[in-house]
Amino acid sequence: MVREKIRALHSELSPNQRILAEFILNHIEEIPFWNSQTLAKSAGTSPATVVRFSQRLGYSGYPDLREDIADLVKGELNREYVSRIESLEGDVLSMVASQDVTDINDTLNQLNRPDFYRSVDLILGANQIHTAGLGVSNLMADLMAYQLNQVGISAAPMRSGNTSFSEQVAFFQKDHVLVAFSYPPYSETTVEIAQLAKEKGVKVIGITNKLASPISFHADITLAVRSENILFTNAFAAISVIINALATECAHRDKGKAQKMLSYFQP
Repeated sequence: MVREKIRALHSELSPNQRILAEFILNHIEEIPFWNSQTLAKSAGTSPATVVRFSQRLGYSGYPDLREDIADLVKGELNREYVSRIESLEGDVLSMVASQDVTDINDTLNQLNRPDFYRSVDLILGANQIHTAGLGVSNLMADLMAYQLNQVGISAAPMRSGNTSFSEQVAFFQKDHVLVAFSYPPYSETTVEIAQLAKEKGVKVIGITNKLASPISFHADITLAVRSENILFTNAFAAISVIINALATECAHRDKGKAQKMLSYFQP
């Protein structure tokens, strides 16, 4: 087990390697999504230290260490999922609703308000909004695009199809904005989309479960929105609230667009 290997060698490591070891143990769920440069930067050390540390643990290099950590995380998540199912009893409806309420309240208490309003500024100032997310995050990307279109803002979710995601990003312009949703299990593709967009000079808003999630390294603004669920899957209640709030604030700021859109739906 990776954790045991790290702990067994902890006292024998150099000071820099010890800092890296403690960082990995505290961020083990994110490691499978980071290359050696990202890990080194996040831990405040060098890529060379990452390589030496990996070899010190008995791996040929960092990619082998990362793969072993990925297997560890996957196994732990599967066991947690089974455990949660087996422990369910009583009024499940009330349990789920209570967790959703907790997610919403925790998000409202912790969300950085200036970042929320900066996100609205970016959206209103953009010529086009792209939304992205894979797996369960794809549902949120669709909802975000729909909500923005309803208030007169041009938005479209990215789709897999005849063109790859990287090819679609190639057509992004600097006056576009990408809103990317990234929730566990974090999609490497979504992180890559954000990275490519940022490299093109496109502003990126990351909506994720915590400020240190993989996509935050490529986002201009990161909105941390809780998604804790009774099961292992992500809950959508708090995320839906933030999507609705972003669209509503956009409509409030630019009433003309919203009213023009409303007129299309009136007889």
